[in-house]
Amino acid sequence: MENNDQKRYAEIGARIKEARELEGLTQLELAEKLQYKSPTAISLIEAGERRIQISDLEVVARTLHRTVGYFINGSTESASQPSVQIALRADKQLDQEDINRIESFIDALKISKGNDGRRRSDSK
Repeated sequence: MENNDQKRYAEIGARIKEARELEGLTQLELAEKLQYKSPTAISLIEAGERRIQISDLEVVARTLHRTVGYFINGSTESASQPSVQIALRADKQLDQEDINRIESFIDALKISKGNDGRRRSDSK
């Protein structure tokens, strides 16, 4: 199980590196956006040697003009499942930032679940 997590974080790190380079940002510049003390943290994340917090991944996604889903699973689609879209349309008070946060929360839930749909802590 741990090996799968390591692979997942290595893939996330590789996507962060690729997106960062395409945006023309250095590791130092991204570290500053995340309020990290040094660019070493970014280097470790990009190498898959350090896990990134979901809240930090949200900042990375905004900074690098991607969705959280892009970093998690390479998804280039920004659409949610129809039921989620209907629920979001029901509240006219939500702005785009609110919607992005909800979508990020959904992505975080997907990470916390295994392929069988159960939470990782439930599968033991």
